[in-house]
Amino acid sequence: MSFFRSKKVVLLTCVVLLLFALVGCGQQAGNTQSSNQQQSSQQQSQQESKPQEQMVLKLAENQPEDYPTTIGDKEFAKIVEEKTNGRIKIEVYAGGQLGDEKSVIEAVQMGGIDFARVNAQPLSDFAKPLRVLSLPYLFDNREHLWKVLDGPIGDEILDTLKDASMIGLAYYDSGARSFYNSKHEVKTPADLKGLKIRVQQSELMVGLVEALGASPTPMAYGEVYSGLQTGVIDGAENNWPSYYSTSHYEVAKYYTLDYHTMTPEVVIASKALWDKLSDEDKKIIKEAARASEETQKKAWQEYEKKSIEAVKAKGNVITEVKDLKPWQDAVKPLYDKFGADYKDLIEKIKAAK
Repeated sequence: MSFFRSKKVVLLTCVVLLLFALVGCGQQAGNTQSSNQQQSSQQQSQQESKPQEQMVLKLAENQPEDYPTTIGDKEFAKIVEEKTNGRIKIEVYAGGQLGDEKSVIEAVQMGGIDFARVNAQPLSDFAKPLRVLSLPYLFDNREHLWKVLDGPIGDEILDTLKDASMIGLAYYDSGARSFYNSKHEVKTPADLKGLKIRVQQSELMVGLVEALGASPTPMAYGEVYSGLQTGVIDGAENNWPSYYSTSHYEVAKYYTLDYHTMTPEVVIASKALWDKLSDEDKKIIKEAARASEETQKKAWQEYEKKSIEAVKAKGNVITEVKDLKPWQDAVKPLYDKFGADYKDLIEKIKAAK
């Protein structure tokens, strides 16, 4: 009996010890799990509290700080910074600090510059469909222009920049270009005959002036005033603000409002940058660029109004062309030469009224 009782005691002791062991393991496992959860929570809290690294990007602008396009650039940068809570900051380098338009475009292609505001005319050397926007007398008026640019046709044209390693984001207003000269009033193309007219270094612009009967003279923009003053050239062509701000109106008092081209400005991004961005950031940037259009357009209209009033106050001879048909007929060959590959696009633009 004592043997069996002793055996029961030993068995009971083993059971008790086993129960203690199981309880101890459970507590240890619970403590370990609790410790792991606490550590994970602390790590997550540290990650959330850690500020995200700021992305600082460059935007090239060749106009001065107070120019309408620069005002638009800064609005674009402001919206992006606000929408990303400061995570993406775009610094605007105005006044051509990062180079002239052609070198800036090439730098954007290579990824050396993140954003730029450039004119569609030099940009068309890299994406040919943009050349259509510079065809003379293509747009009837400002309303027609913006109906095209802010619609599916404008998006279609911007999309062609992808093949040139650039992303088209938005259009800015650049007004309409007209002829001015120092010799006499110009009412018809015949009145341009024999005049030496400064043009941009563009095959299309050279062809435009030749088609209207004048003599095209490519010249650097900064040399136009002295060229007019000394008689090296008789005239030039540009928009109201440029005619006024450069003081060309002082040496070429005859301004003919034929509004031959309404070539817009374009805000572009480097595809090298674009490919690194998240879909959310791409959406923010594109929407910010489009939103900045209204600020830029308003600044342009105010600047243009100020220019018109100042020039008229000086007594310059302002001639508004009433019948554009002779001008349009004269430049028809340019559509065959420069628009032959884009006839469908041209027809869509003309129909979008």
